[in-house]
Amino acid sequence: MTDNTLRSVTVERTGTGRFVATNTRGGTIAFGSASEPGSETEFTPVELLLAALAGCSAVDVDVATGRHAEPDRFTIVASGHKISDDLGNRLTGLQVTFSVSFPDGEGAERARAILPRAVKTSHDRLCTVSRTVETGTPVTATVEES
Repeated sequence: MTDNTLRSVTVERTGTGRFVATNTRGGTIAFGSASEPGSETEFTPVELLLAALAGCSAVDVDVATGRHAEPDRFTIVASGHKISDDLGNRLTGLQVTFSVSFPDGEGAERARAILPRAVKTSHDRLCTVSRTVETGTPVTATVEES
């Protein structure tokens, strides 16, 4: 693979059960274990995965529909059930639900008409996050020698 295809984040521990992820552009997001004192409101890694599923499709759908009309409501809920079974801890029943409306006016009918197709195209082809989850891409974990 080339450097044009590489995406990465760096995660650093900031305290017991607390971490900060930094992207290559310098953006950060704090997260942790909801059971650790002081991190009750921070996102957990599972919630970050759900946010990535919703966010990836949100961007795709917003670009497609936003060309025609500005929405007056654009909410996406991503959910799943965290289970532990013979395969280990994982999420099942992942669902991404869009709730989008457009005010009456120029382009609104077109935006409403393409919304279902935009959601389907994002899910089926464009959203890297949901495509990766659905295709089951292997993850390699290693320890760097210090």
